[in-house]
Amino acid sequence: MSVTPVSLFSDNFTTLNSVNKSTLNDNRKVNSFDSIFNAAIDMYRETDSLQKAAESAEISFALGYTNSIHDVALAQQKANISLQYTTKITNSVVSAYKEIMGMQL
Repeated sequence: MSVTPVSLFSDNFTTLNSVNKSTLNDNRKVNSFDSIFNAAIDMYRETDSLQKAAESAEISFALGYTNSIHDVALAQQKANISLQYTTKITNSVVSAYKEIMGMQL
């Protein structure tokens, strides 16, 4: 029985390992962008749902289905804060993008 030294396999293993690392890094880049993009979409969806909830509360109060002006004001304030937050985040991202695009290489 003969034993083959590990050094004979090192070239194939090193090449395979470097390919796997580059693929893993590419997947991490895609996953991080994907997660950021999905978070942004979720933020817009949440803002939209809060705006619709505020509108629904206003209509319910106007039609007399509820007597609580407090619920209407609360729904409007939630929608307003969410919209302000979404706008500030969007403006910050656009500003950062413009700054990056303006950089000289």
